Amino acid sequence: MRLRLLCVAVALSGLVLDVVTKIAAVAQLDPQQPVRLLSGLLTLQLIRNPGAAFSSGERFTYVFSIAAIAVLIFVSVRLVPKVGHRGWAVGLGLLIAGVSGNLVDRLFRAPGVLRGHVVDFLQLPHWPIFNVADMCICGAAGSILVLAVLKNVGVDGEHYAKPPVVEPDQQQV
Repeated sequence: MRLRLLCVAVALSGLVLDVVTKIAAVAQLDPQQPVRLLSGLLTLQLIRNPGAAFSSGERFTYVFSIAAIAVLIFVSVRLVPKVGHRGWAVGLGLLIAGVSGNLVDRLFRAPGVLRGHVVDFLQLPHWPIFNVADMCICGAAGSILVLAVLKNVGVDGEHYAKPPVVEPDQQQV
C-alpha cells in the first residue's frame, strides 16, 4: 500500500509541476523572444506542439491522445496494483505524471479536445524543445530500463535470476 501511495504522490507532484510551469510559460514567455539562461545552456522558448517528439506526426494528434489514455489505463490498472519495489513506484509515478501532463494539454488546449497542442518551453543546445512532462517520461524510461534490464527487478519487486553464462569451451556437444 505504501508503494502505491508513493507512486500516486510522484504522479501528482509531477503533474502539478508540469501544469504550473506550463501556465507560467504561457503567461510569461513571448514566442518571438526566447530567454537565454546559463550562457545559453538553457533557453526558454515557448512553442505549441501538435505532434510528438521533434514535432513528428502533427496530423495525428488525436492518435497520441488516445494512446495516452490507453497507456494511463494500462499502467494504472495492470501495473500500479502489482508494484512491489520503490524504484518501480517512482518510475511508474513519473510515467503517469508525464503522460497525464501532455494529455491535459491535448484535452484542454486549442484547437480542441483530443487535438490540443502541447506547450513546450525548455530547450537545451541541439535538442528539441520540451516540458516537465517530457522530463518525467524520460526519467520513467530510464528508471524502468535500469530496473527491468540491468537489475532484473520486476514490477512486483521480485529479482529475476540471470541465466548463467556458458563459456564456449564449456558447452556440451
